[in-house]
Amino acid sequence: MTINKNYDGSTLNVALEGRLDTTTAPDLERELKEDMDGATALVLDFSKLDYISSAGLRVLLSAHKAMAGKGGMKVTHVNEIVNEVFDVTGFADILTIE
Repeated sequence: MTINKNYDGSTLNVALEGRLDTTTAPDLERELKEDMDGATALVLDFSKLDYISSAGLRVLLSAHKAMAGKGGMKVTHVNEIVNEVFDVTGFADILTIE
């Protein structure tokens, strides 16, 4: 998985490419922990994310909780496969998805 990060003011933008699974979830978790402290908002771009596993969902839930008191987190450009996982697991009700 490829992780591209940049700041737009105090918003941390993170674009993911590939698969967010048991192997790559720790990488995303580490990357987010490095940069989330200075952010007031987090935007995750999933336009090139092909797959998400329960390990990836755990990282998203952790990030969502961390950003809840700061300004929030949103997930953008979710494909049908990932959106179906969000629907089945109830994450569609928890996350802000655009």
